[in-house]
Amino acid sequence: MFTQRKLQGRRIAVLAADGFEKVELTVPAAALRAAGAELDIVSLRPGRIRGVNLHEPASRVPVDRTLSEAAPADYDALLIPGGFINPDLLRQSEAARQFVREFDNAGKPIATLCHGPWLLASAGLTTKRTMTSWPGIRDDLVNAGATWLDEEVVRDGNWLTSRGPQDLVPFVKALVDFFARPVAKGAGAAAKQDSSPQRTSPPALVLQAMRWLPKPSLRTLAIVGVALIVWGMSGNRRRST
Repeated sequence: MFTQRKLQGRRIAVLAADGFEKVELTVPAAALRAAGAELDIVSLRPGRIRGVNLHEPASRVPVDRTLSEAAPADYDALLIPGGFINPDLLRQSEAARQFVREFDNAGKPIATLCHGPWLLASAGLTTKRTMTSWPGIRDDLVNAGATWLDEEVVRDGNWLTSRGPQDLVPFVKALVDFFARPVAKGAGAAAKQDSSPQRTSPPALVLQAMRWLPKPSLRTLAIVGVALIVWGMSGNRRRST
């Protein structure tokens, strides 16, 4: 499928922060590179950002550019992986919000999955859009003006969204074609329909994940404790100035 080099000459930004779901970055990135695309990992800070497998720390990936060094004009498309932590950090960054706004205003293709659409909602872009996401943030997107569909992949104009790791195969297949033949914003949008209903129960795999995780080591607890103290002191300094 990817030997055709459909994305030869295309440059794609992958916007991610610490806490990205590992497979949601590495698997699409490998497929895009195999199709000939050049990728930059763009993040909030330089260095190497930490991935996760559900709640467990995973390996890190190197950052190519920080948001202050990257310009949407330099890229043909944008990929936003999910995870529980990554999009929560990104949505609190005005630089990240502005980054996705500029992509959308230019009609460039944006693809995201899992919790990644949180960033689109915080950027004020989801009103009257049709999309999907991790089912747990369905209400967030509906309350932000979107129509939410409980489907593997949803395409609405220049947006491609998917529910999460369980849908990686159809998402990656659609992603390569989507970035190869982008549709302008507002063109080919999904037909207007009602949002899918809320789920009646959370996924069993995630529900049980914490049950089987090992207890944290004393070293880990000490590091977390020091980090919280430093964070609290910096907050107190900000309030006092």
